This record gives sequence, structure tokens and C-alpha cells, in this order.
Amino acid sequence: MKISTILDHIDNGHMALPEFQRGYVWNRDQVRGLLDSLYRRHPVGGLLVWATESKTAAHRGDGQLAPGVVKLLLDGQQRITSLYGVVRGQPPRFFDGDKQAFTGLRFHLGNETFGFYQPLKMKDDPLWVDVTELMQKGYLGLGEYGNRLNSIPELAPNSGIYMARLGQLLGIPEKEFQIEEVTGNDKTLDIVVDIFNRVNSGGTKLSKGDLALAKICAEWPEARVAMKAKLQEWKDVGYSFNLDWLLRSVNTVMTGEAKFQYLHDKSAEEVQDGLTRAIKHIDKSLNLISGRLGIDHDRVFFGRFGVPVMVRYMDQHKGALSEKERDKLLFWFAQAGMWGCFSGSTESFIDQDLAALEGEEGGLDKLLEQLRLWHGGLRVEPGHFTGWSLGARFYPVLYLLTRMGQARDWGTGLPLKASLLGKMSSLEVHHIFPKAQLKKLDYGRVEINALANFCFLTKDTNLDIRDRLPEVYFEEVEKNHPGALASQWIPMDKKLWKIKNFRDFLEARKELLAAEVNSRMEELLHGDTRWLEGPSAAVSTSTAIGSGITSAEEEEQLEVLNVWMESHGLPRGLMAYDFTDPETGEQMAVFDLAWPNGIQEELSQPVAILMDESAEVLALANQAGFRSFTNEKEFRKYVQKEILSSGES
Repeated sequence: MKISTILDHIDNGHMALPEFQRGYVWNRDQVRGLLDSLYRRHPVGGLLVWATESKTAAHRGDGQLAPGVVKLLLDGQQRITSLYGVVRGQPPRFFDGDKQAFTGLRFHLGNETFGFYQPLKMKDDPLWVDVTELMQKGYLGLGEYGNRLNSIPELAPNSGIYMARLGQLLGIPEKEFQIEEVTGNDKTLDIVVDIFNRVNSGGTKLSKGDLALAKICAEWPEARVAMKAKLQEWKDVGYSFNLDWLLRSVNTVMTGEAKFQYLHDKSAEEVQDGLTRAIKHIDKSLNLISGRLGIDHDRVFFGRFGVPVMVRYMDQHKGALSEKERDKLLFWFAQAGMWGCFSGSTESFIDQDLAALEGEEGGLDKLLEQLRLWHGGLRVEPGHFTGWSLGARFYPVLYLLTRMGQARDWGTGLPLKASLLGKMSSLEVHHIFPKAQLKKLDYGRVEINALANFCFLTKDTNLDIRDRLPEVYFEEVEKNHPGALASQWIPMDKKLWKIKNFRDFLEARKELLAAEVNSRMEELLHGDTRWLEGPSAAVSTSTAIGSGITSAEEEEQLEVLNVWMESHGLPRGLMAYDFTDPETGEQMAVFDLAWPNGIQEELSQPVAILMDESAEVLALANQAGFRSFTNEKEFRKYVQKEILSSGES
């Protein structure tokens, strides 16, 4: 079938995109490469379509399908969308992506190359032709281009060659695509999705959540838009969640189960109601976690898969929780995050927790007892603060203490409570003993970036302290704001403020931090401290290997990489990924940035970015099946070549 005919079919509703397809992810290099291949009449592959009845076809976009049989693109979306955008000058109605990828394409009549418009390079060179403008004018516009070329003396002698090249360019829409069809009444959505994933081995596949969402959208086409809008709202206030995560909460509200398969037989009305209830309870959960625990942004939001469990409990109680119930639920959430409850098999742990809530004997007490049986004891020991780097398990706990307790800024003396400050941009991680000073004395990265050497301060205060030693600036802080040091759990023995006693300082501060955590946890239990009684879980004598993120600069660099991934329609990685023993929940290492289920979620190899890490960390990641990258450049090349370029959807 000719390209021009395919584009006409899209316009008149005979061809569309199935609802389960993800958005447009190609970049300008890929668009330029496609047009160059078509211009030179090189093969660019065929198309795979699903021929099905329009009345039952769930398709993307708001365009009307033609009556009868329609063709839904299974393989070829990126190529056809690119061609539609270049030829028509606008994206098709099913478009979801960055239209700048195909806007402004030019062709040089002299060297026969394609490029995107650059004013300084192209505006005074008449040999650069606007491809979209040419396609829109068609062969009737060739005379106009011929007159323009002949009017320029230095170009006129070669005008015949240039006109032939314009004709070759205009012939691209007449190129034939071989089309294979998936047909038959036996081709259910499950079968078609399986075919899609097999054919699309090099591109972005569909996860279990995608399939569940596809089935929902078959009856409720606006579901994806509604969910994405809410995800954007949460992102705007500092929480980055994905569709699978939101769908998991919808699932728990409706079915009391974690596995998506239980959603498949639900009606559109049931799903809409489930989404409304889930969003209501998620909002309430986030407000409680932020307001009561101070966990107010994504970087410190440990145990995010505890939220679907919280949502189920709230839905069961119609959102009406007493103060004690509310705080006990938050105690469970904080404890589950501390001990890495959801770092292993997410679905299995969620299902176990949901089961604990069900039946006459179910409820919060059973949920807590299950957590205690799994972990051991729920009381924190000083050794639990032995971790290091911004990726350590107890880094969010340190932030929680800062926001939940009486911690005060050392420059202003003001409380650092959640209700009085904004997001992470208002606070900075401060090394109490400066990195530069510790390096001079040959302290290693593990000790320099020990959790007990971290605190949170406002940016102005952090800049004012610079790299001065505690024995100098602590005196100023205590003089100007008495009690501000102790509010951040600083040992008040001045001998410990000297850099020669740095290790003793760390041990003393770990004691204070552990005592504070237990105090805050007791506060959440309103005197019912039986959950903290008994022997505590054994503290590992070895620190998790891997530096994780050791500075705000490194964190910012990784965030830029996440934004780049999003710009290509790909999922964000998990920053400071908590790699654990799936049975015990013990943290084994911290990976700077990771996609533990693969960039093509659940269907491709896990990926980790490990910057400046030891051979031990790399070996651990490789043994666990991760494809590891030690620098950003190599990772981007991998994504461009193997995720974006080698296959499409």
C-alpha cells in the first residue's frame, strides 16, 4: 500500500492506533534517517496491522473510525506518524508525543541531505527546501520552484538536476509499504498484545499494567488521559509516580488484590468509580505522609508501594480514621519503608499486606504483626545509621526526623518542619564535617558520606558555613541560636567537635539519632508500644557496598538524565535504587540510577547506572542480571540504539 494511501486511511478513519500502543518517541535523527532512506529508495520495513471491527476497536485519539473493518497499527507507528507529520504538516489525531521531532525538516538540493531548520545556516541558501511545504504543494508547485531556481544565475545551469531531485523527493509518498494483517475472530486483545510484543522485540514493549490499561480503555477511552492528568498534578507538587503505580491503587481499591489480572472483567463504570476512590485516598495518604511524617517529595518517598495498601484500608473505612488509626497506619508505612518491605517482589508483599487487612481478624494490628514477624523487631538501633550516601536506607529517615521533630536551621534558628518549608529545593544536605577537610586527612568516601555526617539546612546557611570545621562554626551556632545544635542531634561534648575525633562523633550521633527515631515512632503509637518491644532485628556488621549518590551535584546530574528519558517517552529510573536481599529486605548495595524491571518494563533486562563504583558493585549488579553502565554517555548510546532505534511500536 502506498504511503499516500495509508495517510488517507488515517484521515478517513480506516486506519488508527490501538489504545494499548504507547506514545510517539522518535527523535529528529530517526526522522531524518527515515526520510533519507525513502528518498534513496532503501528498504525501511513493512507494517503489521490488526484488522478488526470498528465498533469494537479501542483506538487512541478522538478521531472517528470508519464503519466496517479498520486496521490498527501494531508495528510501524513511529514511521507512519513521522511521515504523516512531515507530509501533512501536523500530527495525526492519535498523536501523543513531541511534534518538534518532525517539524521544520529541510532538504538540500545540492548535496541531497536532510536537516532541521537552522536560521543562520539555511535562511540565505536557496537550495534548502522546506519538505512539508513541498509535499503540501505537490507536483503543481514544481513550476514555482523551477522559476525560483532559474531566477538565480549561479543556480540556473543546474536547475534540471535540482528539479529531478525535487521530483524524487515528491515521490516519497508513492513508496509502497508491505502490509501484513492479523485477522480472525479468535484474535482477542491478549493474543494481539502477545503478537505485538513478539514482533516488537527491539522496541518498547507492553507491561502487565499496559495490558490492563488497554482493556480498561477499550470500554473507557478517556481512562489514560484522566490518569495522566492526575499523575501530572502529583508531579507538579514533587511526587513522580507512573501509570502502573496508580493502576495498582485502583486495583487494590476495587479488588483487594495486587495482580492486574483481577481488573480484566471490570466494567468502565466500575473502573471510573475505582479511580475516583483511589485518587481520593491517595491524595489523603500523601497529605498525611507529608504533613505528619514530613516526607514531602519524591527523593525521600521510600516505600511508595505501601500507598496502595493504605488506599485499600482507607477505602474499607470510607476514609474516616481516628487519630490513633491514622498514626498507626503511618507507623506501618514508615516502618515498611525503613526495612525495605517493598524492595523485593512488590506484588507478593502487597498481596500479603492486603490479605492481613481482610476478614474479621484482619486490620492494622495484624498488618503490623506480619511486618514484625517478617523483619524481626521494629526498634531502631544506632547501627542502623551505619549506612552512607544519599541512597542509604535511613537517609529518608533522617529527613523524616528533621521535618517531624524539633530540628532547627543553624543560620536562622527557625524550625525545619514540613509546614514551614517548601520542597527539597529549600533544603540542602550538609556535611557536618566538610568533605574537603576530611579528604585532607585521607578519610575514605564511606566515612565522609556517612549518614551521621549529614544534616539538612537551608541553602543560605549551607553556603555561609562553607568548608569550615565544626569546632569553629558550632560555637557560632550555639551562641546565636542556643539549642539549635542539639535539635539536630549533635553531641554536645566539644571534644567530639574536633576533626581528630570524627569517628567518635559519628558513633555518638548515631546513638542520638536512633533514640529520636524510636521516640517519634512511640509518638505515632500513642502509648501502644508493644510493637517496639522485644529484641530488635540484628544489625548487619557490614555496610551495603556502593557509594550511591554522594552529593547534590550528582543527584542533579541523574535528574537531568531522567528528564531526558521522559522526553523520549521512556520511564524514569529509580534514583539511589535500594538493591536488597529479596528474602530478608537487607540492603546489599545502592545503585545510582536503576530500572529494576527494565526500561521496557517487566519484559527486558534490568538496567543500572553505576558512576565511579568499585568492581565489587559492578559484579553484584551483573550477577543480579542488571546491564550496567559506568557513565552517562554510554547509557544514552544504549537507549538511542537499542531502545529507540532498533525497534518501534
